Amino acid sequence: YYVAPPGEVFRAMLPPQIDLRHEREFLLTDAGRVRRAELDAAGNRSEQEVAELALLSLMHIEDRPVRADRLRKLPGGEAAAERLLRRHQLESREVAVHRQARVQKIVAWNAVPGERSPGADAGTGSLTEKEARIFHVLAEERGPLPLPALAKLSKVSRPLIERLIRQEKLKSWDEPLAVEEDLFEVDYTPPSNVLNVDQERELGEIKGWLDSGAFHVGLLYGVTGSGKTEVYLGAVEAALARGKTALILVPEIALTLWVGRLCRARFGSGVAVLHSALAEVERAREWWRVRRGEARVVVGTRSAVFAPLENLGLVVVDEEQEASYKQEETPRYHGRDVAIVRAKLEGAVALLGSATPSLESFHNARSGKYHLLQLESRVENRPLAPVEIVDLREEFRSTHRAGPLSSKLSAAIAARLAEGTQSLILINRRGYSWFVICRSCGAGIQCENCSISLTYHKQRGRLECHYCGFSRRVPEICPKCASEHVYFFGAGAEQLEEKLREKFSGARIARLDRDAVRTKRAYQQVLGDFASGKLDILVGTQMVAKGHDFQRVTLVGVVSADSQLSLPDFRAAERTFQLLTQVAGRAGRGALPGEVLVETYYPEHYAIGLAARQDYLAFFERELQFRRLLHYPPFTALASVLVRDTKIENAIRWSRQLSAFLAPQESRGVKVLGPAAAPLARLKREYRFQFLLKAPKRAQLTRVLSELLAFSEEKEIPGKAVLVDVDPLSLF
Repeated sequence: YYVAPPGEVFRAMLPPQIDLRHEREFLLTDAGRVRRAELDAAGNRSEQEVAELALLSLMHIEDRPVRADRLRKLPGGEAAAERLLRRHQLESREVAVHRQARVQKIVAWNAVPGERSPGADAGTGSLTEKEARIFHVLAEERGPLPLPALAKLSKVSRPLIERLIRQEKLKSWDEPLAVEEDLFEVDYTPPSNVLNVDQERELGEIKGWLDSGAFHVGLLYGVTGSGKTEVYLGAVEAALARGKTALILVPEIALTLWVGRLCRARFGSGVAVLHSALAEVERAREWWRVRRGEARVVVGTRSAVFAPLENLGLVVVDEEQEASYKQEETPRYHGRDVAIVRAKLEGAVALLGSATPSLESFHNARSGKYHLLQLESRVENRPLAPVEIVDLREEFRSTHRAGPLSSKLSAAIAARLAEGTQSLILINRRGYSWFVICRSCGAGIQCENCSISLTYHKQRGRLECHYCGFSRRVPEICPKCASEHVYFFGAGAEQLEEKLREKFSGARIARLDRDAVRTKRAYQQVLGDFASGKLDILVGTQMVAKGHDFQRVTLVGVVSADSQLSLPDFRAAERTFQLLTQVAGRAGRGALPGEVLVETYYPEHYAIGLAARQDYLAFFERELQFRRLLHYPPFTALASVLVRDTKIENAIRWSRQLSAFLAPQESRGVKVLGPAAAPLARLKREYRFQFLLKAPKRAQLTRVLSELLAFSEEKEIPGKAVLVDVDPLSLF
């Protein structure tokens, strides 16, 4: 389907081998037993014979193969082993040895069904003061925690926790340290396990599919905060009860860790977590746990779709619209689509979930190819936060200032600081300024390796490329005309944080983007501080937009909401709508009502207006009309072919050769656009030319792409020079 070489496919599917090391082990032969008896009976032994007797006696007592590392601990052991090998009194062999994982004990409250608070009605009225503190941390505030973290947060001793585990008031399990390391820094609220009427209805439908034992695809479409996660967990529970296994895919590693913890709290130690941030040793170990049947539930990111689960009954794809499910290297598969195909092969249920489904998935649901499941209201009927659009054109007319922070958003933040609640500000731009230009000659400062302007990072005092990593110092004068009028254009997350600190000097502010948090520990620390109320304002890129459940956030502000709309990509409006809807869903998730302010220079755009109304159905209908008129997915099969080389003449020559091959394909029903310079015409020193191929039927497109690669090989075009991306999510 993806026209990928089989070797690359197997490499993506199979586990890392780094968890294995090869050790030499020794076995005692019959001749060795005779030699041991002789040395044991001898009275006057040389130094070499003493060493040989010690080694042979050890092996005789063990009566099993002994590894070389144990022999090294005996005086003269290695030399003695070599002598005995030469005399055939020992045999040796190479064996693969699994490394031992560091583990930590995770503790959870051993709740009875329906238990929610430490009151007498819940059956916990007899708790001591310390036990009540533990209950509060585990059952109401944080969820399952590593034992040291639980002792610290609840201010009790470790022996008390261990005693409660023995008394079965708490339950515990061991898990690899690398899987959950540092996660206790984040304060999430676990789901209630109590389903409302809508959740019960849709879960009942899924259970019916599981009972049938036949392949089904369901799209769970629910507004933000409607409790989709609890439906997933109920579906997994139903699959396990029927003797099946389950796979849950999530788009980000942080969500993998959290969902993995929820699953362990509910299903015990038979849960494996697979994602790329694990050390290869840990990832391979988790893979083998699944392969041996020790884990019946797998939680992971894109590559976990290949987990070797037997008797698969359920595949869940959370936030199915996310671009991170698409692999950017060969094989360029889409995790959601592979999950559906795997479910079909195994007669399982595929459950896709999203508050803003991709147009392709929702179109399939509306046309009957998928079953549509809906959660139309939030848990406990909490209202969606109202969204107000702030027209920055009007702001400029009244204030004559162009800055990242409008007066209306500033006033709203000040109000939240006064009432003691929190604000979340999204700006989907990294760095301090977008780019640097000269006001005299108009020249911009571009990357030496890519055809893109460098972004200014003030804290590091550098201009940086976000594609190849190239950086240079900030020039004092224009490199082209030597003018001093160097101007920094546009505001990024770093500048917005600085402006907020200037305006609200007493506020506790942090920034969450790839520049501010470069390690997992830093990422968890910032999220944990915000969740626990140690921060008043969190500024971030789209890392803050989805999946988080912060109870005290009553204001969400969106700066530069229209920044993606100008990109040359037919999915730009869809991505803008999804991002705005997702980040709006972070407001008012607790008992306190929320508000969302969206700043834009383009308030008339339908993606922004409909996102403000959080009207997905209206957006779907309008966007679908454009896709139908312009022959884009879901109405056509799409592929991108990229030709690249460090020498532009090679890239041009090969593009012409492929163009000559593709020209006749128009008569076979495949529409070809290009060759044209790619939107990023030069990337990492390579010049790039792009073809777009559209076909009404998938089989036509697959045939042409296969023939194209065969033609490239025949013309001796290097394999790395031609990149084929089937169902591309980005045209860059």
